[in-house]
Amino acid sequence: MTDETNKPQSPQPNSPLAKRIDAKAKRMLKARNHRTPNVWFGLGMIGLIGWSVTVPTLIGAAIGIWIDKHYPGSHSWTLALLVSGLAIGCLNAWHWIAKEEAAMYDDEENPDE
Repeated sequence: MTDETNKPQSPQPNSPLAKRIDAKAKRMLKARNHRTPNVWFGLGMIGLIGWSVTVPTLIGAAIGIWIDKHYPGSHSWTLALLVSGLAIGCLNAWHWIAKEEAAMYDDEENPDE
């Protein structure tokens, strides 16, 4: 004969205790999956943004130098394409920053996920 009175009872699915346990488990899983950014993450993001501006600027300047060398004219293609590459790079950096900011605010707005 088994003694049913000594067994621990599981909480009901809609009880306050079950809800607290569920919320705590979700917070623990989220904390495990989403580590807080550290110094290296920040430095990596600065590097990513720097390269996303630098590469298009240098490509624009290189193409401009090549055009000016092979097809000389009254206008400086180097300067025009350097500025164009800089503008493209700044738009690219803005895109990356907006994407990271949206992800950061999404995590703050949905703490249960």
